[in-house]
Amino acid sequence: MKRRHFILSTAAGTLGMIPVIQSSCTGEKSKNMTGSDNGESFIDDFSLNELSIDQLQAKMKKDELTSQSITRLYLNRIEQLDKSGPGLNSVIEINPDAATIAGEMDAERKAGKVRGPLHGIPILLKDNIGTADKMLTTAGSIALDWNKVKDDAFIVKKLREAGAVILGKTNLSEWANYRSTRSSSGWSSRGGQTRNPYITSRNPCGSSSGSGVAVAANLCSVAIGTETDGSIVCPSGINGIVGIKPTMGLVSRSGIIPLAFSQDIAGPMTRTVTEAAIVLGVIAGLDPDDPVTKTGEGNIHTNYTQFLDKSGLKDKRIGIDPASLKIHEAVDNLMVQSLELIKKQGAEIVEIDFLKKIQDLEPSESLVLSYEFKYALNKYLTATGGKMQSLKELMDFNRQNEEKAMPFFKQELFESAEAKGDLYEQEYQDALAKLLSSRDILNDIFSKNRLDAICGPTNAPAWTTDPVNGDHYTWGFSTPAAISGFPAITVPAGFVFELPIGLTFFSRPFTEPDLLAMAYSFEQVSVNRKSPKFLKDIIRYDHP
Repeated sequence: MKRRHFILSTAAGTLGMIPVIQSSCTGEKSKNMTGSDNGESFIDDFSLNELSIDQLQAKMKKDELTSQSITRLYLNRIEQLDKSGPGLNSVIEINPDAATIAGEMDAERKAGKVRGPLHGIPILLKDNIGTADKMLTTAGSIALDWNKVKDDAFIVKKLREAGAVILGKTNLSEWANYRSTRSSSGWSSRGGQTRNPYITSRNPCGSSSGSGVAVAANLCSVAIGTETDGSIVCPSGINGIVGIKPTMGLVSRSGIIPLAFSQDIAGPMTRTVTEAAIVLGVIAGLDPDDPVTKTGEGNIHTNYTQFLDKSGLKDKRIGIDPASLKIHEAVDNLMVQSLELIKKQGAEIVEIDFLKKIQDLEPSESLVLSYEFKYALNKYLTATGGKMQSLKELMDFNRQNEEKAMPFFKQELFESAEAKGDLYEQEYQDALAKLLSSRDILNDIFSKNRLDAICGPTNAPAWTTDPVNGDHYTWGFSTPAAISGFPAITVPAGFVFELPIGLTFFSRPFTEPDLLAMAYSFEQVSVNRKSPKFLKDIIRYDHP
């Protein structure tokens, strides 16, 4: 979850009239640019750098690597980059049994049993996803430093069954960024501040901050994040990776610390669209403990890679709101270039007007989240039978431990939620009904314009991390898909001053196959993914 508002400056004229801004700041350094690395090129010779799931599987098949050796290489990488070096702070806890589990996967492989494409592949999980092992599940809060759950979350069971090695837990914006209106994304009282690997003084977005950073910095093969509104797609876009926010009902939420059941969902965060498709096929599924997954019956696939198609944009109609092309001159330039590339792949770009209608629903979203957070968290805490069993008790703990629990920002969102009544309140019912009207609004736009997808910039350039004043977002494109329960995918679109920018496609429920095909087509011709350089500060122009 991230707190921001749309920037809805109306773009002048039509798409064809938007100027293409020539910028030398969207990729490698120009000859008169230097960074905090004093102009020196960063050399990252990590042996697993940018290796995909398929490449790792090929090396294990040839006995060039084992799951255990891959796991240990990633653990060493975490120690070198996350705990020291640039100090990314993206991993909150290491699974002490990771190497042992990897050894078991190696033994199975040697015996001729390979469970699937994730067999032996190390994966990191956001620290609100329950694991019944030696690790804690805390949502980043020291208030839950006792919470060892009894059962794996449903998606964790599926990952283990697929042979994945749970490497550890990732840091996050505490409580999925639902504690204060002035929080710093990527900060938690348990894990501290996560840093953007491209420019470490910049913010990684959230709330799945650690998952996005770890994947971008090659600390793991893939990671899982969760989203209520933007918490997968924003940190994916800002960290230069692929992220999928699935359709509500495609992926179970059971065993995950909740924020709001109307919008919560988990999804893959990877370096490529292919890897995202692989992971989605593993974690999607019907779960009797999460009734909303019943709506996915007949729409769930175990192999989403079958839909990857280099011609996935051909003959597609893609909607774009001109308001999303007036964000930041360099971002606008990237988007115009991306749209031209999409058209070259055979798609038609269609101007639409919808963002203002969605923006009008944001007050209703805030109300719904406030009611549902209190209800869902109280239910979760009661079920744990642990030290604290209500939101009120958490708030009391934070006040009593303010120096450690709330050193920078407080808990206004907690207080607002605690003041709400139950889910029978008319205020909640009215807000929920208004929020769900987003589905009719979007379906009407898709139908009238005969659209296959709507696209726009995922994010603006990452802002400077500021624990004193909190986040200062200038753009987000997550809310339409978040409040409607529609699926979205973000894919790297390029760079602005060495900072990644993502491109989001979203569409109607259970259209993940089509979205993956479109994102894959764009990815294959754009090739925008680049490893981070771990710069300490923003690139600047030197004076002559």
